[in-house]
Amino acid sequence: MLLDSPYREEIIETVFEKSNFCFVVVDNQGMLTYLNDNYCEFIDVEKEEAFGKHVEDVIENTRMHIVVKTGIEEIADIQYIRGNYMIANRVPLYSKGKIVGAVGTVLYRDTKEWMKMNSHIKDLLLEIEQYRKKLINQSGAIYSLHDIVGSSDQLNKVKEKIKKVSSGDVSVLLKGDSGTGKELFAHSIHHLSERSAKPFIKINCAAIPEELLESELFGYVEGAFTGAVKGGKLGKFQLADGGTLFLDEIGDMPLNAQVKILRVLQEGEVEAIGSEKVQKVDVRIIAATNQPLEQLIEENRFRKDLFYRINVVQIKIPPLRERSEDIRVIANYLLGKITRRSGKRVVDFDESVKEFFMQYQWPGNVRELENVIESAVHLTNSDTIKLEDLPEQMQATPFILKQGTSLKEIMNRTEKQAIEQALNKVNKDRTKAAKLLGVSKSSFYEKLKKYGL
Repeated sequence: MLLDSPYREEIIETVFEKSNFCFVVVDNQGMLTYLNDNYCEFIDVEKEEAFGKHVEDVIENTRMHIVVKTGIEEIADIQYIRGNYMIANRVPLYSKGKIVGAVGTVLYRDTKEWMKMNSHIKDLLLEIEQYRKKLINQSGAIYSLHDIVGSSDQLNKVKEKIKKVSSGDVSVLLKGDSGTGKELFAHSIHHLSERSAKPFIKINCAAIPEELLESELFGYVEGAFTGAVKGGKLGKFQLADGGTLFLDEIGDMPLNAQVKILRVLQEGEVEAIGSEKVQKVDVRIIAATNQPLEQLIEENRFRKDLFYRINVVQIKIPPLRERSEDIRVIANYLLGKITRRSGKRVVDFDESVKEFFMQYQWPGNVRELENVIESAVHLTNSDTIKLEDLPEQMQATPFILKQGTSLKEIMNRTEKQAIEQALNKVNKDRTKAAKLLGVSKSSFYEKLKKYGL
């Protein structure tokens, strides 16, 4: 056995340091505890700087922290690092039946062999992307589950539910607050369905005037009314024939349109405005709302029979405040997306901003987070987003706190934020910062020590 071998240390050093593989080890919190020399050289980091950091902050596109959380090993997974595709293995570490960490390897044998393999993978992925773009152009569905960032238990449960229901033809009702990404989930359902090569058609029921909604849904024939387009126009139902129709904000649909939609769903027939003929249509319905439809039914603002038609499977999209563990990874993803689009070099968030993001309630969810980051990217004068770069209305009310936060925690957090802002204003001059805050130098230094600043 290796444990009894007199050459145990030499064997371990040979396996971990002398081979061509890259090795990484994390603890049960996803913090780096080991990184061999090959990996350090490959990603251009110093061991001393890497140890103790969260693995996401050191290795791009890593999933080590996810393996620690799920306990599910990932073998021969493609990982994109420093402009190349690598083959990664990730295995959870158990001790006495509990997960204590994970070991990861990035595999390559020699540079020439890897470059040949990497070029082949890139070529295949480019070919796949070409097919994907063709499908998008044909169907109109842009997003898939891979575009939905996050790995919280709540989000993973939603993704698993979507995988289960997508293959069938059942109607799906997506419920969730504004900005939670209901449309992305609707796209994902279509992509995973047997209808993926057919059209994906969207209509926002809240954005179209009531008098135009019927013609948008069912179309019209030439001469049906004054101003009708010559030759008539197909409605959303006809355009979606064979595919999926996404009825966004269905809670805002007027009652008279609800009656006609119900008939289409029951009979599978559409009658265009001004036409005496009916047309058979085969459409799968995905509806979305941020309103309590059950309450609207009680108020006679939504038809109960239509509700039962669209509510065969209901999927609740959790708001950002209920999955705070996703905030950091979403923020990093959005920062990369925004900087690539804007061309401005901003690479990270100040620790105070990260803490703020974790404590803020995000009433506008992911959409609000993206708007805040985009604003900060354009306002900052450095490569790191700081608290003062955030929109003024957020700085005015620094924390909309989670339930259960004590008064002491609120005071400590606010005090720490005030100290950080003062230091930033005077270029880290502690004497000037203390004077700016109106406290003695000794008291100020005690507070710096208290908050690790």
